[in-house]
Amino acid sequence: MQGFATALTPMNLVWAALGVLLGTAIGVLPGIGPAMAVALLLPVTYALEPTGAFIMFAGIYFGGMFGGSTTSILLNTPGESAAVVAAMEGNPMARKGRGSQALAAAAIGHFIGALIGITLLTLLAPTVASVAVNIGAPDYLAVMVLAFIAVTSVLGSSRIRGFASLLIGLTIGLIGLDEMTGQQRLTFGLLPLADGIDVVIVAVGLFAIGESLWVAAHLRHTSGKPIPVGRPWLGKEDLRRSWKPWLRGPVIGFPFGAIPAGGAEIPTFLSYVTEKRLSRHKDEFGKGAIEGVAGPEATASASAAGTMVSMLTLGLPTTAVAAVMLAAFQQYGIQPGPLLFQRESDLVWALIASMFIGSVLLLVLNLPLAPVWAKLLQIPRPYLYAGILFFASIGAYAVGGSSLDLLVLFIVGLIGFAMRRYGLPVLPAIIAVILGPTAEQQMRRALQISDGQVIGLVNTPFSITVYAVVLLILAWPLLARVLPRRAAVDQERERDEDRTEV
Repeated sequence: MQGFATALTPMNLVWAALGVLLGTAIGVLPGIGPAMAVALLLPVTYALEPTGAFIMFAGIYFGGMFGGSTTSILLNTPGESAAVVAAMEGNPMARKGRGSQALAAAAIGHFIGALIGITLLTLLAPTVASVAVNIGAPDYLAVMVLAFIAVTSVLGSSRIRGFASLLIGLTIGLIGLDEMTGQQRLTFGLLPLADGIDVVIVAVGLFAIGESLWVAAHLRHTSGKPIPVGRPWLGKEDLRRSWKPWLRGPVIGFPFGAIPAGGAEIPTFLSYVTEKRLSRHKDEFGKGAIEGVAGPEATASASAAGTMVSMLTLGLPTTAVAAVMLAAFQQYGIQPGPLLFQRESDLVWALIASMFIGSVLLLVLNLPLAPVWAKLLQIPRPYLYAGILFFASIGAYAVGGSSLDLLVLFIVGLIGFAMRRYGLPVLPAIIAVILGPTAEQQMRRALQISDGQVIGLVNTPFSITVYAVVLLILAWPLLARVLPRRAAVDQERERDEDRTEV
């Protein structure tokens, strides 16, 4: 209650609202996500007191996540890696004239996910942190393998194409220095590539540039008419299909956000897979299913709240934003860790209370603006995609300030165009780029611990359980074919027996 009393002072409310607006505005720009927004605004907050600065950071965090989802849905251009999944169903909805509904589902999903996630952060932070400490390298690797297999098994016209896309992403993820040995891999002697290719550049290249080139290639044959905006509210059918994904999302997102080396990428992918499995409208997935927007967006927001658990209680940042906020804590002479709640309790509870307030402000400010954002689609497509190329180039250049990043962006864009041409899904490539290097690091760490023994990758109950799920996913198509055959054989036997008795 003292935290709410601090966060609800007029000046702190101004900082929270300003953070939400700035985060949303910056998140809308392709390639510039909340981490970059917080990093850019870090020097601006030097004159602020710590409480006001962190309240503003919390607003930027949630606003940036929703801004990234906005461009994913409307323009198929994710502003950050956590917004990648929103493009899978949100963009087809926007193309059908349901952009306002997709944005509304995303805004409400963010609100519900944040509300549940922050409540769990308040109640369960010490418990979740103690559990997270016991999760080792084999467990992390198993979860990432599950994410790889799950996303390639449900996307695309065939599993072969899904695994081909995954291989492309893993190859891009290899570029740079080997973290263990310092050996250069696939850098072609170019020093700027030694740090690897930023995930934002890959996401923007595969989605925005690839999509723009694909549209340009087809505009010669079809006229680029503006896309209608549609009704600016959710109907009863939309609410009926969305409320369960809104509630399921935080259950998936919060634990993944809370564990070290977590983040919003894995749970949003898993949420998408879960909603596709449970939906009664499976045929709509890939064509604009609202469940594929509502679930992952609620998951991403809850995961954002979960990342604060390990950052505040352990001092371990699990995302880029948490890392920047950790630097901000240290800038004020504050060290997050187990004693933070005792030494800086006023600051911590004001920060958590401001996250509640920021999530409410996000809904209040952005829900009425959904039709306004959706009107971006009414811009004629040649101008719209020219603008996307322009802002995507600015975002890619802003990542590292190198002209080589622009060249890499357009090379990746050509790869994205070729993937669309040959029917390869883009999402497995993105998840492979995001998780591939981390999965490799965890695998090598697990092998080092086990002295090179392969059994070291499967020596915990958690990892064994996850791999069992992986095997079930891989074997399910075969089982699905065998089981109906067996049922048919049993039915034929029963008929033969009946005939014999007759």
